[in-house]
Parts: sequence; structure tokens; C-alpha cells
Amino acid sequence: MIALEDVELTLPSLAGPVNILRGLSLAVARGESVGVSGPSGSGKSSMMMVIAGLERASAGRVTVAGRDLSRLGEDDLARFRRDSVGIVFQDFHLIATMTALENVAIPLELAGRADAFAQARDCLAAVGLGHRLHHYPGQLSGGEQQRTALARAFAPAPALLLADEPTGNLDGETSRQVIDLLFELRARHGSTLLLITHDAQLAARCARTVYLRDGRVVDGAAP
Repeated sequence: MIALEDVELTLPSLAGPVNILRGLSLAVARGESVGVSGPSGSGKSSMMMVIAGLERASAGRVTVAGRDLSRLGEDDLARFRRDSVGIVFQDFHLIATMTALENVAIPLELAGRADAFAQARDCLAAVGLGHRLHHYPGQLSGGEQQRTALARAFAPAPALLLADEPTGNLDGETSRQVIDLLFELRARHGSTLLLITHDAQLAARCARTVYLRDGRVVDGAAP
């Protein structure tokens, strides 16, 4: 599902170029669940952005779901994300002016699904929010917002789910509920999961854990 080969990412800054990923290599099999840990600044989120095609690697090769991302233009990358990738962020990233139902329906509408809203209702019911369809993000608790984000990520049945510190803004009990739901949905859909977390116990719930340091995988690079 994921093959990163000697990937580098260098970004500009006021102090000059910053080398974030430094020859990073990683292989993730289709259907595998992988936890990604490492100290702050090790490149975990940047690696996820490269895998999602939201950042272009400065060097190396990025192949995801059989697609060489370096060969895709911006429109093709957007279609690749729409069709193959679900993403859950720490900060939810819901559209404040849209209801929970509308937020979940967005990727389905973009894919031209005639049943977008019916499917979105089913997805929200699956995460226990069938009674909150018409509430806006500001009317939902943090846990409800993240459950809405999970419903949106899984709605198109993506081959790959990327989760970046999905419980970082939640309290302990709510975090447990959201993570249990994440793994339940992942098992139901058979999605490949890449879970970025600073929590070693949470990473250990995945089939394999990889560790990043200074922009490289230092342990667990291959399945």
C-alpha cells in the first residue's frame, strides 16, 4: 500500500532551507495497521503529508496504492486523495458553517455519489451520531467532532486511512472511545491504517510500530 524509498523533504524558512525528511524509507502492506512514534520534530506529520500527496517529496520515490505520486499533477493528486485516502487530524478540520451531515457528505458528493447524504447518515449513525445530523461543529463536543471526522474519513471506504494524533485534543475517556471506534471502523472496512501518535500504548494496538528520529525511520521500516 505504501512504499517510501529514500524520501527527502526540504522546506524553506526565514533561516534558510530546513531538512525535515532525510532519506526516509518505509513499506506498509495492504491491510496492515502501523503505529508511528518518535519525538517531536522527528518528521511524523511531514511523512503523513507526503504520503497523502499534500506535500511533494524533494527527492526519493513515493508510491501509494500503486500510484507514483511524483508523476501526478495537482488535479490527479486531489482525485487520488478523494478515491483512496481518508485523513483524520488532531484538530478535526470540520467546516464550521456546515452541519455534521453536510461535512460527512462532502467527499461523497465530490465523488459524484447520488446517495451521498443517505450514506453520510449511515456513517454518522455508525459512530453514534445519528441524532446529531443537523448540528454544526460548534454545537458538538470535542469527542463528537472527532467522531464526525472519523465518519467523514471512512465514508468513501478508503483503501488507506491516515490518522495524525487523532486523540490529541480529547480527554482520557473520550480518547479511548474514539480510538476503539477508529479500530472498529478500520476492521469493518479493511483499510490500511497509519496511526501517528506519541502514545506508545496506543501505537502498540497496531500490528507493527515504526519509530522516526531526525527525519528517518530508525526501527520497523519493513513489514
